Amino acid sequence: MLLFCPSCANALTISRAPSTDTYPEGQTCLECRTCPYQFLIHHKYYDRKEMKRKEVEDVIGGKDAWENVDRADAQCPREGCDGSQAFFYQVQIRSADEPMTTFYKVRFRSFGLA
Repeated sequence: MLLFCPSCANALTISRAPSTDTYPEGQTCLECRTCPYQFLIHHKYYDRKEMKRKEVEDVIGGKDAWENVDRADAQCPREGCDGSQAFFYQVQIRSADEPMTTFYKVRFRSFGLA
């Protein structure tokens, strides 16, 4: 579908052309509001455009999120847990005047969960 004027590049609007002997009520047309350009529509016009979906990237997380993260020695406060390390990484999510966000991962060795 013609959406912009080929003469001045302004957006075209749908309107009725002046009446004629063939079309007493006027014919539907696309017209430019800044120049005298008109594009008469003689038949039903249908235009479909398939939009390509944007691929979503994992900004935070994903399968490699916990590769090469920082570790600190810390004893797990739960009874029966023999965990002795804490895993974390930091990401600047907000503006520079806000502190970094820290993500922690808990590893339960005694329960067999990761």
